[in-house]
Amino acid sequence: MTLSVAGLTIDVGGRRVVDGVDLEVGDGDRVGLIGESGSGKSLTALAILGLLPDGAEVGGSIRWDGRELVGMRDRDLAQLRGDEIGMVFQEPQTALNPIRTVGRQIAESIRIHHRDVSRADAWARAVEEARRVRLPDPESIVRRYPHQLSGGQRQRVAIAMALACRPRLLIADEPTTALDVTIQAEILDLLHQLVDEDGMSLVFITHDLAVLSQIATDAVVLDTGRVVEQGPLRTLLHSPASPVTQALLRDATATLWRPRGDA
Repeated sequence: MTLSVAGLTIDVGGRRVVDGVDLEVGDGDRVGLIGESGSGKSLTALAILGLLPDGAEVGGSIRWDGRELVGMRDRDLAQLRGDEIGMVFQEPQTALNPIRTVGRQIAESIRIHHRDVSRADAWARAVEEARRVRLPDPESIVRRYPHQLSGGQRQRVAIAMALACRPRLLIADEPTTALDVTIQAEILDLLHQLVDEDGMSLVFITHDLAVLSQIATDAVVLDTGRVVEQGPLRTLLHSPASPVTQALLRDATATLWRPRGDA
């Protein structure tokens, strides 16, 4: 078992925002965390990586290959991030440094975890990572700054950074939400390919069941910080037991069948 979350609780400002979440992700699994805004899905992901805001209190257990992450030293968690667990954030514009070229940022993500790699080799690898995520003219684009790229291109850079060290688990937090439908499909296809190529496990976070159905095989449905249903995604799509899942399915169906041209 790669990742095991048991009885996870998160308190922020004296209020419990995640209450008893259980999550199991094995080698090669593709698990979706789905729920409406405020359901606790993104906080759960941030807790796994030790990225919760100051003042947040975490209870329960988060084990990665038998190592307990709750209470782990910051320096050890920092080494884990990127090297063993990668994360793609919802809005790459805020995740990327605006005053550094995207190539430098990809190269730095490599050298942080592999200090024996020279700057020249890290730059060469950054170009290859840019090519791998299907960025056009990668030799040129790595010399640009984030504001010079489109939203879809920035998200590809964020994916390249997350995967540069070949982590065993990728957490993708709403990576397609801000993109138009065409670019969204391209990013989902790219993630499919890269997860398969690297043999990674995947935790995909979304509020959209239609999107989740394109990339995950299992799902955990959250509502106000609690798990209300979980299991194979095929089962949830055909026989949703929770009213929350049923509402998500209605929303997904409405999106899929919306007539062309409707808002």
